Amino acid sequence: MTTAAAGSPRTYHVRTYGCQMNVHDSERISGLLEQAGYVRAPQADDTPDVVVFNTCAVRENADNRLYGNLGHLRPVKDKHPGMQIAVGGCLAQKDRGEIVRKAPWVDVVFGTHNIGSLPVLLERARHNAAAEVEILESLDVFPSTLPTRRESTYAGWVSISVGCNNTCTFCIVPSLRGKEKDRRPGDILSEVRALVDEGVLEVTLLGQNVNSYGVEFGDRYAFGKLLRACGDIDGLERVRFTSPHPKDFTDDVIAAMAETPNVCHSLHMPLQSGSDDVLRAMRRSYRSERYLGIIEKVRAAMPDAAITTDIIVGFPGETEADFQRTLDVVREARFSSAFTFQYSKRPGTPAATMDGQLPKQVVQERYERLIATVEEITWAENKRLVGETVEVLVAVGEGRKDERTGRMSGRARDGRLVHFATADIAAGQIRPGDIVNTTITYAAPHHLNADGAPVAHRRTRAGDAAEAGRSPRTPGVLLGLPTLGAPPVAPAPTAGCASH
Repeated sequence: MTTAAAGSPRTYHVRTYGCQMNVHDSERISGLLEQAGYVRAPQADDTPDVVVFNTCAVRENADNRLYGNLGHLRPVKDKHPGMQIAVGGCLAQKDRGEIVRKAPWVDVVFGTHNIGSLPVLLERARHNAAAEVEILESLDVFPSTLPTRRESTYAGWVSISVGCNNTCTFCIVPSLRGKEKDRRPGDILSEVRALVDEGVLEVTLLGQNVNSYGVEFGDRYAFGKLLRACGDIDGLERVRFTSPHPKDFTDDVIAAMAETPNVCHSLHMPLQSGSDDVLRAMRRSYRSERYLGIIEKVRAAMPDAAITTDIIVGFPGETEADFQRTLDVVREARFSSAFTFQYSKRPGTPAATMDGQLPKQVVQERYERLIATVEEITWAENKRLVGETVEVLVAVGEGRKDERTGRMSGRARDGRLVHFATADIAAGQIRPGDIVNTTITYAAPHHLNADGAPVAHRRTRAGDAAEAGRSPRTPGVLLGLPTLGAPPVAPAPTAGCASH
């Protein structure tokens, strides 16, 4: 059944593409729809009343992916006239009315600045039997004031800012997300406390550039102070953040990371290129020496720190010497992981019209060499942990082979993925959200295995919530009552527009 029966709530699906920002925005979309009386459809239901696409515009194939998915839905909607399709996110902000022109069966198009309008736009489209397109040029309300249906019982995203004041030549995000808008520290900490009150153990502070947090209220040390304030919240066991920008990285943030016990010793800091010439063309405002200097300071303060990054291969004008410099920096930085991308031309960005656009085969060949170099280093770095005992926050959906191998999975404090065996006596007792200590027995480039019985297992309130099928809901920054219903597997976070 597609259209809701009389008196029955309408059902919805949200399909998310892109970075952590989009994942968190989708939590808000779900919260808004459920506040308006909608009910999430089971994953197996391919004919919900409303399908929302929350889109990304960073990669070159984003457009093709969206329109391909919309094309697949057209015959489904033709057979179920009550179905509505909404498109939001960065691609909607960019393409606007073009989406309805290319796919006239779409009912609603909304942008990055007016997520809160979605329920009204859906009702208006139903009433008028016509598409509704609403794209605002600036924020209507700060997104974190909207109700949120959290996808995890144990970990939560918390936005500290939206938008970006940088002008990287390859990036379309500032034109789609707007100038940086900062939340007040008290509002952020209230949201963190609300999550912890519901059992959440880990929060990730989100911003396009967390290091510039405080620019709106004139405090360049605001981010370090925020990290330290998170250390005073009882029950908050892990604090992460993404993404910092090397040009704004200050020593007080390193000190806050090292001196605040619940701040994890993990740092995701985009490099993009190791060549100063390419960084200059990208308008990145730092050079490789500055980047490596930050890493040196981080490791001096936290020798166990795991550092991850983003790298773009094949930027216009990149020479073989430029690429070799990137490989040199990768070898010197010794990343524990790297998100690697082939440069893709995005209309509307300065880089799209630059001279020196590289042939696909050149970019592909360099990309393969970069992958090989990164994996050689990440494997060597992971092997150093064999024999070490690590603390793992048990997760849902991290290990695709877990059921077949009899393992469970989670993240160590440094962010590494760990697949661990469970002793027979513990089988069924370890829940997502629980904490286990386990000894690493094997290392691969992208994960660690622990094949012995856990050294310790601690049951947590987050595990209790997972076992009961509760997922946290927060109406804005206030504390919401948990509701019943098994939480779905959250989409794996990917680097992208949040990683600048």
